[in-house]
Amino acid sequence: MTPSRDIGRLLDIMAALRTPKTGCPWDLAQDFSTIAPYTLEEAYEVADAIARGDMTDLREELGDLLLQVVFHARMAEEHAAFDFGDVVQAITEKLIRRHPHVFGDERKQTPQAVEGLWERIKAEEKAARKMPGHDDGASAGALAGVPVAFPALTRALKLQAKASKVGFDWNDPRAVLRKIREETDEIEAELDRAELDAAATAAEIGDLLFAAVNLARHLRADPEAVLRQTNQKFERRFLAIERALAAKGKTPSDATLAEMDALWDEAKATE
Repeated sequence: MTPSRDIGRLLDIMAALRTPKTGCPWDLAQDFSTIAPYTLEEAYEVADAIARGDMTDLREELGDLLLQVVFHARMAEEHAAFDFGDVVQAITEKLIRRHPHVFGDERKQTPQAVEGLWERIKAEEKAARKMPGHDDGASAGALAGVPVAFPALTRALKLQAKASKVGFDWNDPRAVLRKIREETDEIEAELDRAELDAAATAAEIGDLLFAAVNLARHLRADPEAVLRQTNQKFERRFLAIERALAAKGKTPSDATLAEMDALWDEAKATE
């Protein structure tokens, strides 16, 4: 079988991999739950390639992510649930339905108007059907529909955005900043206890992280994206520390914290 730009070839390859007796033993052993972690991983690798501005890598990672869609669709077809064509039809129908300003009569062209239109149509869709897989006792509430499998920062962001739509929100990011200070004070109070309650302290740290996500949301910053950038910055500066120490014949374990702090400041100053 030869490579091709045709999506049909990819579907044929996946069908061959999943064919009993002649297919790949590993692929045949998989199911939706075992493949789901790889789907999430590939999505993160797409985001990473974008953050690095690596178009060659992005092409490869998008292919890996597409493979995940094809894999899930093939397994669904084997269960007589749906196939890849149904997936394509569903998303094309949704895009046409949610863009009446492009494919219909509505001509609201400002980004703000389009966003409001999109949300209205989404709400109408949800009202027309019961959301599957979210029957957690709050499926009819304002916070319904945020998958528990989301990364914690992303899920916090989504929950806060939903609460905001029904008026449960601050109007000023400075109020959120005051909340962050309040949460840090509560952590300090836990640390000042004669006997540290690790569980209570951890809960306060969770509150602090939630408040930090809220501040990011108010400032229109994606907490996952900005934390990813900070991780990269930390890696870059720590590598600079290691290189500077190596030039002196040392490793981080040989250096004092004060020495590494000074090298950190040097690395920061050069950026």
